[in-house]
Amino acid sequence: MTEQILDPHDMSFLLYEMLDVEALTRQPRFADHGRDTFDAALETARQIAEDRFRPHNRKSDLQEPHLRDGRVEVIPEIKSALDAFNAAGFTSANFDYAQGGMQLPWVVAQACFAWFQAANISTVAYPFLTIAAANLLQSFASEDQKRRYLQPMLEGRFFGTMALSESQAGSSLGDIRTTAEPLGDGRYRLTGSKMWISGAAHDLSETIVNLMLARVRGGPAGVKGLSLFVVPRDTVEADGRIGDSNDVTVAGLNHKMGYRGTTNTVLSIGEGGGCVGELIGQEGKGLAYMFHMMNEARIGVGIGAAALAATGYLYALQYARERSQGRHPDDKDPAAPQVRLIEHADVRRMLLVQKAVGEGGLALGLYAALLVDRRAVDPQTHRRERANLLLEIITPIYKAYISERALEANDLSIQVLGGYGYTRDYPVEQFYRDNRLNPIHEGTNGVQAMDLLGRKVRQQDGAALEALLAEMRATAEAAAGQPELAAEAAQLVAALDLWESTTAQMVAAARQAGERAYLANASLYMALAGQVTLAWIWLWQALVSLEALEAAPDAPKAGFYRGKLQTCRYVFRFELPRVAPLADVLARLDATCLDMQSTWF
Repeated sequence: MTEQILDPHDMSFLLYEMLDVEALTRQPRFADHGRDTFDAALETARQIAEDRFRPHNRKSDLQEPHLRDGRVEVIPEIKSALDAFNAAGFTSANFDYAQGGMQLPWVVAQACFAWFQAANISTVAYPFLTIAAANLLQSFASEDQKRRYLQPMLEGRFFGTMALSESQAGSSLGDIRTTAEPLGDGRYRLTGSKMWISGAAHDLSETIVNLMLARVRGGPAGVKGLSLFVVPRDTVEADGRIGDSNDVTVAGLNHKMGYRGTTNTVLSIGEGGGCVGELIGQEGKGLAYMFHMMNEARIGVGIGAAALAATGYLYALQYARERSQGRHPDDKDPAAPQVRLIEHADVRRMLLVQKAVGEGGLALGLYAALLVDRRAVDPQTHRRERANLLLEIITPIYKAYISERALEANDLSIQVLGGYGYTRDYPVEQFYRDNRLNPIHEGTNGVQAMDLLGRKVRQQDGAALEALLAEMRATAEAAAGQPELAAEAAQLVAALDLWESTTAQMVAAARQAGERAYLANASLYMALAGQVTLAWIWLWQALVSLEALEAAPDAPKAGFYRGKLQTCRYVFRFELPRVAPLADVLARLDATCLDMQSTWF
């Protein structure tokens, strides 16, 4: 089988027909660009992903990183791929020309990045972390820190990480124990340990820049006592030269279910008393700074999950078109030729789920990335503020719901291939294993659900939810004018009303029942929000597709647009009806899980 990583027609549809990213070129920052430069970047990403990333995806899975004489080694193909990635300018794609960047819109940069995530998510994890760290430094680091750390990262000479978690803390960052002792001049001596730190040990770059959370000794307990530090693996002198070890050592490697090509480390910090970090910004602001990196990374996690769902779907689709098996249920002749798998209704159902999640997930992720651009460059203050509100509430929904459903999509890819799918002779089982990390990292899905229900829907008296519902209602109103979509438009409006009323009931009931009862079913609330959001993003795609069909019903891409319409019908008939029973449980603040005693299990 010839493996197709992503569908370039779908990517073009999402960027230009649905999201109209060309409109960004009317802003001064992107005035040098046009569809030609966007397409050139996307085509370069596709070629490098196919030629340099996909070929070693299986090898990096089978030959995990290993420790040799205190150093971590990875297969050489990883460095070769990353050298090509850096040479093409993708590490600095969204940065200014003056910094050596391409000054691309974030949405186009993320579309490019999706090709690499679909091709080999463990290799592209190294620049994924580096870009997120670079964006944080761009926002909060001093000019000297930018010169010594940020610029080499943009050039691909240094790689970056986020070093948050510790073995005793996990998602509870307020319990971090790594400590920092002031040395003067913004420098601190750090001691402690870090767990599950991806990309923190390798020989792929000159050094590794860890952005590390630690507690300044004597500071307040909890998250208010956390500060953020630049902690390079090796010292970086004032003139940029790499010096001696900075006493950040690898105590061990974690062996994972997936993402095996990405090193995942246990770090010992300052065991020899020589680890020095530089404070970023102000003491006590570390978590606020880190959330800048994590929120961006959460969108990237969602896009990565959707990309794996989409590439698994394309593989299963091709397999189903080529593989002959069985006959139609009304064909009783055993001598009749077998039909292709894709002729079976249940196989089509499984493919529809994958298409709905993969293409819908990419659409929602690129919309979120477009909001990042609008928040940054829109000349109208109120539109920038609205983009920020929308981004605040979409981010947890996108990260959690799409990563959960993408895993389901990959599971169905395996199912389409049957026994073959369960073997390592085919890549779909690796897509599933790789994708299994996405509901965990950058904030577990349970944490995202509590963030959505506990903070995002109540912030500014519900302004973020109100803004998102208004966007969805506008799509429904436009679709209502199309007879072919009128039923789906009415169904979406009913679901939006239910989401809004259920939220109001929960918020009101929480005043008496308390916060624990309010948040007890946060994951169910996330499922409701995700189902409605997926339906909205598909109605939007269907509306654009219907308009294209009306303009050119016999065009070569007519089948593509009809596929979008049929997938929208699937989502509204099979997926969206699930919200009603969820709303019933949520509105009552059902306490079944909360009341279950630990001794009863």
